[in-house]
Amino acid sequence: MGKSAVAWSRWSSLDLDWHPSEAVFNETLSGGQAFRWRNEGDYWEGVWASYSVRLRLTIKGVEWSAPKPSNHSRLAALKRYLSADIDFNEITDALPWRSDSNLEQALKQWSGLRILRQPFGETLLCFLCSSTKRIEQISEICERMAVSHGELIAGGRHRLPTWDEIYEAGESALRGTGMGYRARYIWQTSAFLKTHSGWLEEVESLQYEHAKSRLVELPGVGEKIADCVLLFGAGKLEAFPVDTWILKTMAKLYDLEGWKPHQVAHFGRAHFGRFAGYAQQVLFTEMRRREG
Repeated sequence: MGKSAVAWSRWSSLDLDWHPSEAVFNETLSGGQAFRWRNEGDYWEGVWASYSVRLRLTIKGVEWSAPKPSNHSRLAALKRYLSADIDFNEITDALPWRSDSNLEQALKQWSGLRILRQPFGETLLCFLCSSTKRIEQISEICERMAVSHGELIAGGRHRLPTWDEIYEAGESALRGTGMGYRARYIWQTSAFLKTHSGWLEEVESLQYEHAKSRLVELPGVGEKIADCVLLFGAGKLEAFPVDTWILKTMAKLYDLEGWKPHQVAHFGRAHFGRFAGYAQQVLFTEMRRREG
C-alpha cells in the first residue's frame, strides 16, 4: 500500500484548546518525547500503536487528518495521545516560576508545549534505543525497526513491532536496524516480558517511585530511561529525566556543577514539585534553543 494509494480524510479541527506557536507545535512532536513523527512540509505525519495521523497548524488552531475511513475512536485516541485531559495552563501556574526567573523565562518562551501520552510499552522500546543517540538517530532506528519487524498499517507506514514480535525476531535481526549493543537489552527485555504477562500494565498503574524501581530492573534501563518512559508513556509528571542536556542546564542555571544525575533528579523533583517533568521539558527545550 503505497503512499499515493492512501486516501486521507479532509482536514478537520482537532477541537482541542491548543493554539501553539509554530516552534512549540514542532517541538511537541519532534523535541525528544516521541520518535515517529516526520515533517512533510505543510504537515506532520505520525504513527503510534496502530494509528497513523497527520497534524497541521493553521491560524484557527491544530487540524488533523487520518486514513479513510476516519472515525471517532481514532480522534479519541489522538486526543489521549496529546494529553487532552490535562490542563497545561494549570500545571504552568502551579510551578514555582514566581520565584524562579529561569523557569519563568522558559515557560514564556515555550507556552503551549504539551507532554505526550504515548503507549507505555512502545515508549519503553523507543527509549531503550535512545542511549547516547541524537533525536534524529533515534527516529531513524525506530523507523528501520518498524519497517523490518512491524506491521504495515493504514496510511502506508509501519507500526513498531510488539514485544512478542521483537522476541520472535531475535537479537541478530534487531542489530540489522542499526541499534548496535542496544539490541541485546531490547531482546532480553522482550524475553522477560514474554514470561511475565501483564507486567507492563501493572507497572504503568503503580505510583511513580514504585514504577521506577520496577523499570530499572529491566536490562539497559537506568534512571534516565525509566523517568522518560514514566513521563512520556505513563503520564507521571513528577518524573524528572536527567540527560547531558539537563545536567548542563541545571549546572548553568541552578549552580549544580559537578552534581550526579540522581542528585540533579532529586533536586528537580524537590524544587519543581509534582509537575517537575513539565518544568524539565521546557528547560530542556530552552537550553537546546540557546545552544542551537
